[in-house]
Amino acid sequence: MKNNLKALRATKGWSQARLAEQLDVSRQTIISIENGKYDPSLPLAFRIARLFELPIEQIFDDEAQGLSS
Repeated sequence: MKNNLKALRATKGWSQARLAEQLDVSRQTIISIENGKYDPSLPLAFRIARLFELPIEQIFDDEAQGLSS
């Protein structure tokens, strides 16, 4: 899943370690999410959205969204 977590984190001036601490996850989890190698659980996605005060859709982009069914 594509996301703009790295850019959002940069606007706050937060390190990966600081973001991980605020979300109660490992720094490796943040790295994996930012690189698109790990899709966060729904509860974690909601915590991220609340932390940045944005809707989930503004942080995460479902790549399949553009496919027609």
